[in-house]
This record gives sequence, C-alpha cells and structure tokens, in this order.
Amino acid sequence: APGSAQPSSGAGGAPESEGPGRDTALLRHLLLKLRATGPVTVAEYMREALTNPGQGYYTRRGGIGESGDFITSPEITQVFGELIGIWFVSEWIAMGKPKAFQLVELGPGRGTLTDDMLRVFYQLASLLSKCDVSIHLVEVSPKLSEIQALRLTGGKVQSNSEDNSAYMKGVSKTGIPISWYRDIRDVPPGYSFYLAHEFFDALPIHKFQRTEKGWREVLVDIDPQVPDQLRFVLSPSRTPATEIFIQPEETRDHVEVCPEAGVIIQRLASRIEEDGGAALVADYGHDGTKTDTFRGFRDHKLHDVLTAPGTADLTADVDFSYLRKMAQGRTATLGPVKQREFLKNMGIDVRLQVLLQNSHDTATHKQLLHSYDMLMNPERMGDCFNFFALLPHQRLVHPDTKHKQESKSPLPPVAGFSELLMK
Repeated sequence: APGSAQPSSGAGGAPESEGPGRDTALLRHLLLKLRATGPVTVAEYMREALTNPGQGYYTRRGGIGESGDFITSPEITQVFGELIGIWFVSEWIAMGKPKAFQLVELGPGRGTLTDDMLRVFYQLASLLSKCDVSIHLVEVSPKLSEIQALRLTGGKVQSNSEDNSAYMKGVSKTGIPISWYRDIRDVPPGYSFYLAHEFFDALPIHKFQRTEKGWREVLVDIDPQVPDQLRFVLSPSRTPATEIFIQPEETRDHVEVCPEAGVIIQRLASRIEEDGGAALVADYGHDGTKTDTFRGFRDHKLHDVLTAPGTADLTADVDFSYLRKMAQGRTATLGPVKQREFLKNMGIDVRLQVLLQNSHDTATHKQLLHSYDMLMNPERMGDCFNFFALLPHQRLVHPDTKHKQESKSPLPPVAGFSELLMK
C-alpha cells in the first residue's frame, strides 16, 4: 500500500523555501542533456533527481518528518530504535561478547535511530562496560550531518581534514566517539554491526520490460508531443544492463534492479566474513515477486516520478532476493521477515505495556497506541516493511558440526527472526 508508509531514504536536509523556477531548474538541465545525448536510464534519471549537486532532492532539502515529504519509523516512536539497539546487543552476546564493536549506520537520516540505540547502550552500561563501542555514520549530505551532529553530540564536533577517511568527529552525550564518512569504504575495518534503515530504497534502479523481441531497458526521454515534459520509452535493442542484470530464470515481465545495492551488500558481506559482526537491513520491499514499484512522494502524497524532478523523493521497493544473491554465500542471510513479525519477536508488546504504565496523561497514551498501530498494522507499515540480516556462517552453524555434535552447546536463536530470549 504505497502512501500508508511514507518512504524515505538515507539522506536529506531541512526544507528550503521553494523559489520561483526551482521546479524547473533541474528539468531544464535534464532537457538539455537529453537533447544532446538522447534518452537516459532510469538509474541516471534518479541519480540526477536525488543527488545533483545544485538541484538534487537530497542535496538541497530532503524532507524527513511530519513537515517533510515522508516520515520514518524512528521519527514515529523511540521504541523502534530501542528494539534495534537491543537486537545488536543480543547478537553481541550470542557472538561471545567481543571486546569492541563499531556500530555503522548507512544513511542515518536525522540521527534519531542512532540516538535511540545510544540510549539503550547507556541503559545497558553495566553489560557493555568492558566493551569498546564506537559509532560510525556514513552520510553524503552536509545538511543532514549537521542535524545528526546537533542531535547526537549537542553540536560539539570537529571537522577533520588531515585524516582522509572521517570528515567529522565528535563524542556522543553519553561519551561514545562518533565519526562521519562519505563512503562505507572509508569506515575502518574491525568487528562491526551495520544498520541500513530505509537506505537501499533510494539507490538508483534500472528498469527492464519483457517484449516480443526480448528484454528491453526502460529509459527516460523528452515527450515529442510536449517538448518540456519527460516520458518513459523502451530501448530499441538490448542495452549492456539487460545483458548483465536479467537472470535467465526470470519469470516476471517487468524487473527493477539496483546495482549499487548489490555492490554495497558485497562490501558488507566481505567485511563481515573477514572481521565478524552482522548487518541488519530494514526497508520496504519484496522477495523477488514485485514488478513496478518506482514512485515519488511529495508532501506525504504520491507524486509523478517524471514531473518536477528534484522536488520529490523518488524510491523503489528493495528486492531482497537480489540482495541475497549478491551476498554470494560469503555470509548467511536471514529474512526478509515482515516488520510486525520482527518487532513482535523483539518484544514490542512488552515494551509498549511498560511505556503505557509509566505515562499518566491521555495524550501520551494516545500517541503511543497510534505509533504502535503505525508500525504494526499490516495496512500501514507492518507488512510492507521487512527485516533482513547478514551473519557469519558460524553464527548459525558450528564450524565442526560433522564430528563432535554432542559436545557443542546449541547456538542461540537470532532475535527478531525468532523470539528474543534475553536473560
């Protein structure tokens, strides 16, 4: 149900006043480009509309929250981030409490999720006292990194030029070091927990259509009837992308592929394989069943993807079957499981009861029940959001299971994907 869960993605900023012609500046740029070079892929169109340095949606505004174009789960209630914080702590325990871990968040939005997780780490300080915890945020938007720094450190950060990897450093209000990076490759190696909440859905996609003559790529071009409007066209013949991304066993007639998501999953999988840790991906998506999910959002309403580029959030459902394929067996994968199932397994019902008992005014009660419904109701976010995890193989299977079966203690279940058992 598009529109019930307003989508989001990894980057953005504070809304800016829309001056005259802001709607058309990026469109003019695209029209000139199309006249010069011919049609472009949907991926290239999306990249321009979202991240063009002067006019891209995220670069200049990117509205997260009630006043923006979409709202994300951590903006709805603190419970969401707390349960994710508990997921990482429970995995840290299951993996034998390593001496240190990096928490790496991709596209941290306004920093709300990190803030909620830091609160959990602080509340569990006695448990984590011997562990060296650090936070690493991968953020391309200068505007958003300012908002994150303000929320997490109270604004006490230093810009960092001599060390090329992190562009900014600070310390959280609870005393945990935080670093900011533009690319996941800049994050130092080491035992890490990765989080990508509504990150993959904003990465550029290629779209393909099956025709009588075989697969064709969907492209964006100028509409010859209306010279200042854009339209979708099919490539006259196969494009390099059709050769690379369409699997021979594909049964759908329309397919969306996000190569950048594949590359990032490969990086995460090889890092987890080498250094240990886990990755948790939360996004709306499907397991290789959906076809056309490319859509735009503006002021919490669906918006035509080809109209006024740069003024709306563009997004597409994540294909978890593709992510699983791209992990290439380097790690085990779990999920996708529906958000309501994951949060139920994480104990959201118990947490809600505690918060309801501790709040004494009707307004807070109402807000708590409303946000619970938003996250859990199948008609809202409960069914269209999914959780998916990458874990080292030995987390799920003992390395030498074949031989001494009886001497091995059973491995603890993975919280969220089965019920959370916290002693």
